[in-house]
Amino acid sequence: MFDTKNVILIREDTTLPPGLSIVSNAFFPGWRIVTSPDRSGLTRGIEAANWNFFYSADETRATVLGTDRLRTLRRAVKGILAKQGLRSFNSVEVTNIVSKRFLGIPFLRIVAHLRHIQESSALILTKDFVLRMPGAVAPEFAIAGSEQHAVAQ
Repeated sequence: MFDTKNVILIREDTTLPPGLSIVSNAFFPGWRIVTSPDRSGLTRGIEAANWNFFYSADETRATVLGTDRLRTLRRAVKGILAKQGLRSFNSVEVTNIVSKRFLGIPFLRIVAHLRHIQESSALILTKDFVLRMPGAVAPEFAIAGSEQHAVAQ
């Protein structure tokens, strides 16, 4: 069902560029696994629409015990998302999946990077973006340190 490298997961409510078609399957609640196109095709499609597919260089690793490869992968990805606190990124790229045994106990080790799809060229995460307007200070008051003092007119 999935390759051992470059698995892309996209959050279900992610806005994609117009004209970009992807094939995906439910992975776990709120997240879908992209089956077509592959990572490079998806990146090319996003960039062709003049959108951006940001890549976080921070790599996160997870190791999970288990025999069922798909179920174990789901648990590992949930662990990575929990470690990162999601930070409002809307996609995750699993760059390495290794299945091994230690003393006969099967485990899966994955490495992942957070990704973000958006139209703007500046990385603005939904959670961090707040539209702020400077508060109007009444003309009779000026702030000095942490105290307010009346200004003589």
